[in-house]
Amino acid sequence: MPDDQYDVAVLGSGTGGYSAALRAAQLGKRVALIERDERLGGTCLLRGCIPTKALLRSAEVMDAVRRSGEWGIEASGEPDWDGIQAFKGKVVDKLVGGLTGLIKARKIEVIRGTGKLAGGPAVEVEGHGTVRASDVVLATGSYPRLLPGMEVTDRVITSDQALELPYIPGSAVVIGAGAVGLEFASFYRSMGAEVTVVEALPRLAPLEDEDVSKELARAFRKRGIAAHAGAKVKDVKDAGDHVEVTYEAGGRTETVSADVCLVAVGRGPVSQGLGYEEAGVELERGHAKVDGQLQTAVSHVWAIGDLAATPFQLAHVSFAEGIAVAERIAGIDVPEIDYIGIPRVTYSTPEVASVGLTEAQARERGLEIEVERFSMQGLGKANIVGEGGMVKMVAVADGGPIVGVHMIGPHVTDLVAEAQLITNWEAAAGEVASLIHPHPSLSEAIGESALALAGKSLHAP
Repeated sequence: MPDDQYDVAVLGSGTGGYSAALRAAQLGKRVALIERDERLGGTCLLRGCIPTKALLRSAEVMDAVRRSGEWGIEASGEPDWDGIQAFKGKVVDKLVGGLTGLIKARKIEVIRGTGKLAGGPAVEVEGHGTVRASDVVLATGSYPRLLPGMEVTDRVITSDQALELPYIPGSAVVIGAGAVGLEFASFYRSMGAEVTVVEALPRLAPLEDEDVSKELARAFRKRGIAAHAGAKVKDVKDAGDHVEVTYEAGGRTETVSADVCLVAVGRGPVSQGLGYEEAGVELERGHAKVDGQLQTAVSHVWAIGDLAATPFQLAHVSFAEGIAVAERIAGIDVPEIDYIGIPRVTYSTPEVASVGLTEAQARERGLEIEVERFSMQGLGKANIVGEGGMVKMVAVADGGPIVGVHMIGPHVTDLVAEAQLITNWEAAAGEVASLIHPHPSLSEAIGESALALAGKSLHAP
């Protein structure tokens, strides 16, 4: 086999790319992993999931210090930005080192440089030459979008710049109330900033169930976060020592000043200038069009992760897609991914997590449904933790399967793993109600919701 011929060439070492590379190597394939960044890991590890959750852990500690008197502890403290950044960096460095070691142990060849897709299939790598492979996996990820006509400045930033700011803002305007916007709004508030959230769609967390959005809006008001849904941004001006954001909501035009404006209006695919269309890959708004198997219009060229025109831009989706493509390349028959069965998580305070159909989606599908809402305030553990919340279950009527679980409250991003099993295994409320959840625990919220749906509610009206 020539030195430049591989079984699989993966373009991009983010969650999707490295999972595809690791699984393909595990299945005996000769793999090349092409990456233009200095370090492996892509957005999730270097500029996304991991560093932001490290910041949110610091925020959680800060909140606990401020509230320590509720638990009978006298404590006080102030955020140390240098220390927070050092903690974040330590976590990222450890995980990058672990991934790099895994790649080396699996004998995956890492090729540094910017790659462009070529016919064959092959990847032309700047400064290296042509990397030919039997199959090419495109995993070039995404970047944070800006509003039209907007540019990044010292005070108009995206999540990328927010991670590396040299200071903690005293005030911030966050444009966008999806996961990224909600998490940074939550972080800034925990650090003591005055925060304003502006969302164009009618409610916060617009992709979540409407009841969850309402609970989140109430929780943000209680935290002192000013949130405006159904608001259209008219102008963003970097005035040098501050930024001014003008928006229109409810027929009124308002201008708010802050130290920074964080733009969190979604992420765009990294696909321009990489030879995709020239090689025959069809793009849809920059995303690579794929079939249910994640194969592009070009034979033996696959697309995964944020690049692919699939429903969710989530790290765990990229991970699953990378594994699935590697196995298909190896000749394994892998079922298509059921995207509605994938958990969605937002690590704000309070946390939000969901899986399956919202109430509105279930009704749109013509399902006869039953809905149960359980308040976590009825749980002993939630009272001990000092946070309330809600679990909402959507089930097919007359004892049918649970088709959606929607949660807001403490640690629901962990609880959603059980909810995923419930919805994906099409469990009925009676079946879940027969399971015994540990007491006192937050997981009882799921058990109590199922008990209520099954007509056996003990702790709810």
